[in-house]
Amino acid sequence: MFTLVVPLQAELPVLLNASREDTSWVVTITLLVAAIATPISGRLGDMYGKRRVVIALLIILIIGSVIAAMSGSIVGVIIGRGLQGATTGVVPLGIAIMRDVLPPERLGTSVALMSATMGVGGAVGMPVAAFLAQNADWHALFWLAAGLGAIGAVLVLLVVPDDVLLSPGRLDLLGVLGLAVGLTGLLLYVSRGAEWGWTAPVPLACLLGGVVVLLVWGWYQLKTTDPLLDLRVAARPAVLFTNIAAICMGFALFASNVTFPQLLELPTATGSGLGLDMFSAALVVATSGVVMMVISPLSGFLERTVGPRPLFTVGTAAIVLAFFFVLLWSSEVWHLIVANLLIGVGIGFSFAAMPMIIMRAVPSHETGASNGLNALFRSVGTSAASAVMGAVLASMSIQVDGIAVPTRSAFEICFWLAIIVGIIAFVLTFFIPRHPHAEQHPALPR
Repeated sequence: MFTLVVPLQAELPVLLNASREDTSWVVTITLLVAAIATPISGRLGDMYGKRRVVIALLIILIIGSVIAAMSGSIVGVIIGRGLQGATTGVVPLGIAIMRDVLPPERLGTSVALMSATMGVGGAVGMPVAAFLAQNADWHALFWLAAGLGAIGAVLVLLVVPDDVLLSPGRLDLLGVLGLAVGLTGLLLYVSRGAEWGWTAPVPLACLLGGVVVLLVWGWYQLKTTDPLLDLRVAARPAVLFTNIAAICMGFALFASNVTFPQLLELPTATGSGLGLDMFSAALVVATSGVVMMVISPLSGFLERTVGPRPLFTVGTAAIVLAFFFVLLWSSEVWHLIVANLLIGVGIGFSFAAMPMIIMRAVPSHETGASNGLNALFRSVGTSAASAVMGAVLASMSIQVDGIAVPTRSAFEICFWLAIIVGIIAFVLTFFIPRHPHAEQHPALPR
């Protein structure tokens, strides 16, 4: 869902008869809704049943995809894309279901595979979307999404067992409203600040308003008896440092999704690009997703033998190495392939380790909400990467045949930013306790 329309971004103003500022919301709205809906759906899953909420989210995906597929206007597509964003909650809920029902020997590998889909879907989705964009009507992208949602819903109904662990309680509606308002203000500043102006009154109001609302929301969550998110659990070192590192990993993943396709597709005459067509460039980027899928069994084995924290450390190191490599060598297509292979290793190991670290540190009845919070932090990272990379590439451009083209220096700054963020994540992994304490579920022994 995140990368479904990325190959179409340049053409959306013409296809939807709207300004570029308006069509950018086709991407932004998905990230916003994903960030807000994911922790909320995690809490609903803990309360009312994870399987039930997964099915509901897939139905929302189908509805949103059909709305976008049948719409020829910007408003309909934005509404549909917003509904599609809610489906991101399926991943942390799926991980929580696995903790409830799988035997210990299968849990690590299964969680690694489920976590890898966050990167696999984005990487594999790009060439599929590019192929359809080049060879079919753009509405076919949304009909494809609706079909995948329907297949997923049927398979969940047939295969996934009913919930065995529930955490009865009431839904904290005031907490839901506070989280939604606070995150919306914060993410609007992150995702739209470059376009609106980082110091302009409106984005600054969004930033300050979001921060204030989130601070009040946090105070309220600590005081209420049945909070949307138990911040005391979220403040445990294993959970806290993992979630902060998750921002960095989300940033690194989307940084490659933003910069690599442009580097591959820009004409060679610009001095920056490699001159590939949209589909070929998407295939290069997709190599990272293939690696994530292939190494998932290895991630599970390593998690069982050495633990999730060392796996996380190796993953963050691979991210740093990937961007260092592309900083030094990016003049040939194979250079980008090597970098994407390293990205696949880094994201595959990191995304496999994060939920396992969190599940070892939280009570079983908090699994859905806690993994949802981790997914939220990843979404914050992806939104930040989209805004920051877009701002750097736009501000350091030259005119080539009347078209603004990012300079080589712009790409180098983007890579340096990703390296710095990756180093921060690498350092944070050493602050995560090796043996976090939590109420243990039988399926998750130490």
